[in-house]
Amino acid sequence: MGTDVDPSGQLDMQQLLAAAQQMQSQLLNAQQELADAEVEGTAGGGLVTAVVNGQGELVDLEISAQAIDAADPQESAQTIADLVLAAVRDAYEAASDLQQEKMGPFAQGFGDLSGGFGMPGLPGMPGVGEQPGGEPPDDPEGEQ
Repeated sequence: MGTDVDPSGQLDMQQLLAAAQQMQSQLLNAQQELADAEVEGTAGGGLVTAVVNGQGELVDLEISAQAIDAADPQESAQTIADLVLAAVRDAYEAASDLQQEKMGPFAQGFGDLSGGFGMPGLPGMPGVGEQPGGEPPDDPEGEQ
């Protein structure tokens, strides 16, 4: 069989724990990097700038005075609202990309772990619609 298991059939728990601690440390570092990072989104050629941190929190919003048309305040308000939405969406997209960059390897690692043990199901566990123990009980009508 494989060489990953010692003769007693036990996993090397010290190696497993060390690997888990290392992964936890890397995950905490990535989360801190996200908390400290800030990304920008813009709209209207820079008339509106939204700043979002790496955790997806809106932390700043700047609207240029050039975005305001004093002659038509109603239209100006609607334009500014549209530009703010576009800038915030742009910033959220940048934050999402940053999150994927920092956290993606961890999600892939967990995905590999879920299938990496070679246990698609537990032996003897019934599937959907099956009775415990494997075969369904005999059909009494079939014995007539």
